[in-house]
Amino acid sequence: MRPYNINGSAAVWLAMLAGRAAAACSSNLVIDNFSNSNTNNLGWWRGDDGSMTSLSISNGKVTFKPKSGSYFYESFDCQAASSNGYTGVQFTIQGPAGGGVAVELQYKSQCDGNRNNYQSAWYWVSGLTGQTQTITIPWSSWSGANGNAIVGLVWSGFSSTSSSWSLDDIALACSSGGGGSTPIPTTLSTSTRTSTTSSTRTSTSTTRTSTSTTQISTSSSAAPTGTCSHLVVDDWTSQSRLTFLGYNALGASSSDDGTMNSVTVSNNRLTLVPKNTASYFYSQFNCVSATNVYGGLVFRVRANAGSSFSITLKSFSNTCGGSLRQVTRTTTQLGWTFDGTEKVYSFPWSAFPNIDTARLNEIYISGLSSSIRLGPIAFYCGNTPTEYTVPSPSTTYTDITVTTTSYPTPTASSLVIDEFTNANTNSLGQWHGADDGMALTFGNRQLRIQTNSSDLSFYTTFTTTCLDLTSWRGGYLHIAYSGNTKFSVALQQHNSACDSSIAPFPETWDSVEAERYAKNGHIYIPLNHFDINFQRVIAVALKGFYTADPVTLTKIEFVRNLPSNWGSVAPKLASGRYVFACTRPNSFAFAIDDGDPVFTKRVMDIINDAGITVTFFTVGLPLLDYSNGLAAQYAAMAAKGHQIALHSFTHPPMEGLPSTAAIDWEYVNMIGAVRQAFNNTVPITPYFRPPFGTEGARMRQRLAAVLQEPEPYLVGWSVDVEDWLWAWSSTPEKQLEAFQRDFAKGGNLLVMHYLHESTVNILPQMINIVKASGKQIMRVDQCLQDPAAPPL
Repeated sequence: MRPYNINGSAAVWLAMLAGRAAAACSSNLVIDNFSNSNTNNLGWWRGDDGSMTSLSISNGKVTFKPKSGSYFYESFDCQAASSNGYTGVQFTIQGPAGGGVAVELQYKSQCDGNRNNYQSAWYWVSGLTGQTQTITIPWSSWSGANGNAIVGLVWSGFSSTSSSWSLDDIALACSSGGGGSTPIPTTLSTSTRTSTTSSTRTSTSTTRTSTSTTQISTSSSAAPTGTCSHLVVDDWTSQSRLTFLGYNALGASSSDDGTMNSVTVSNNRLTLVPKNTASYFYSQFNCVSATNVYGGLVFRVRANAGSSFSITLKSFSNTCGGSLRQVTRTTTQLGWTFDGTEKVYSFPWSAFPNIDTARLNEIYISGLSSSIRLGPIAFYCGNTPTEYTVPSPSTTYTDITVTTTSYPTPTASSLVIDEFTNANTNSLGQWHGADDGMALTFGNRQLRIQTNSSDLSFYTTFTTTCLDLTSWRGGYLHIAYSGNTKFSVALQQHNSACDSSIAPFPETWDSVEAERYAKNGHIYIPLNHFDINFQRVIAVALKGFYTADPVTLTKIEFVRNLPSNWGSVAPKLASGRYVFACTRPNSFAFAIDDGDPVFTKRVMDIINDAGITVTFFTVGLPLLDYSNGLAAQYAAMAAKGHQIALHSFTHPPMEGLPSTAAIDWEYVNMIGAVRQAFNNTVPITPYFRPPFGTEGARMRQRLAAVLQEPEPYLVGWSVDVEDWLWAWSSTPEKQLEAFQRDFAKGGNLLVMHYLHESTVNILPQMINIVKASGKQIMRVDQCLQDPAAPPL
């Protein structure tokens, strides 16, 4: 499928009541002087959601040490600030000398009674002195922002993660009073964003994940043997498991059916933002027998003070799968009260009379007046509620270090590629630019990059054909920067014809992790760490950004030596082979990704009737849902000689995951699902197709580590049917046109999904076109001439 953004807005939080009127100001309106521990002076939430390395509140200020992705927010009801005489925002800050921070203003078009779908604008404060200073930012500094309907403030993108910072005396500045202020430092850039999804602040900190390689059974009708332990309904480990595939940790159905404004999973928490009081969320158990085993459900909740919502418990009446009975209780009836902080809540089955505890089916949450955040939901043992705690990973996988070839030191001292003096071309006079959606700000010989999508890249090219850089293999790629280093650096290789009209283009690239080579504002990467053909280099790409923090670049160049005081360089880690085309002459491979089980048998019949072998890249979790028949169908195809390859466990954009633990969780559970679903009869192959084609250094390195295979294959494509674009459109015939276009360019490695009937309908035509060309259709491992592949 095409790249997409799971959670397009990580800088928004709770949707609450709004519309407070105020008289014309005579003094500053104090938002927070940190006299309270959890709420600000306006009685609304503030905090960091655990995103900081450390944070404390004392003596009227908050002191903290940030890490990458950290933020601090202040929320309040909608303020018609400018019409009431307030001219901007004022706060006192202490940060490192020369440092800076982004200040986000969240605003709406008008105060309309809720805080959903607001917009955000950023102002970059730079030139901090290292001393306590008061900053005043007028509304005009946030370009396009409406100072007459503001709902929140966020500080993020801290320039230093090694220094302590502090904030205090946050206020709306009144034109008639409010005390002294100093002129604001200069701004780097201003940008605006509209929030349409999550309205809760979400942390990008490392997610604690289980390394279990099997799923909990989707039915638990018998009491567990031995010591009882929690039965986990959902631990909120995976966004894509919930919102892309619609499963919980039990492998049962879970969804909001599109009724919520947003459903956001982060740091083992679920945040639900309702559209209205008709919004709901459910998580099924299938049919669990809790009688004399489990006493009830337990989970954490954070909800607004004074709020209430409804919980419905459902069970089957007589037999599993039969008619349902349900009982609803409000949280008030359960005796739950909320104060805006997260607390542990539970209920026994007796709170829901007439529910059959031998055939429990579902928990259903509804009647939300504002956002709530839930911790892991679990059945507790016996009659005493105990909270379920998500365990830390029990197994770690060591990176594979690769020995690199040494090359002579280059004779030239440097080759400057880009100093960002022109928005369209680099220092070589060649194009530079980015994928659509990436925010680029050029200015004063520098480039500021910011994106919340791990699929977007910035490119600076060397040539329109091929550049021979073999003489530079003993040198280093140097990038001068400030800010974020949580991205990948790739060196791209042209095809053998050096012709962009021939597929694939680029032919391949290798990616390394910027953070491993970064120090004191400089990145030095040995060029021999890029495993590509240096006779056909075309570009440097910065890609795979996995935080929304910006990075500012001032130079990209090749240099012959490291600085004398640099020290050692991180070793090269195995990153696999990224392939987009078959290497066997006259070959073609149908590499088919995930699909709708409704069409599985028909796809298999078409392939069998054509007498060809193909490769199926399968997502692990649906294989464990035996009701859909996928595992049985794929097992039958494997027995007929087709290749079963890997496509993740829950289909997330792998490089966009917040941590290596989260990436490992996908790989480990993917492998476990294949072993379990096929009872170890299908081999675990070192062939992996990244979901959405989202690639980067971390996911490549962790694939090699988990497989303990230094050269796994990451499989792209040179023929795209574009079913993601056309299958649901009024012109589905364009799928066949896309196939013919790429096939005519020389593409021979296909990607398609069988999610729509129109795609399945053209599969026989595509097969016949390839056969008529004289090409031989085969599996991916065969077309890549893998010695371990079965013979043709």
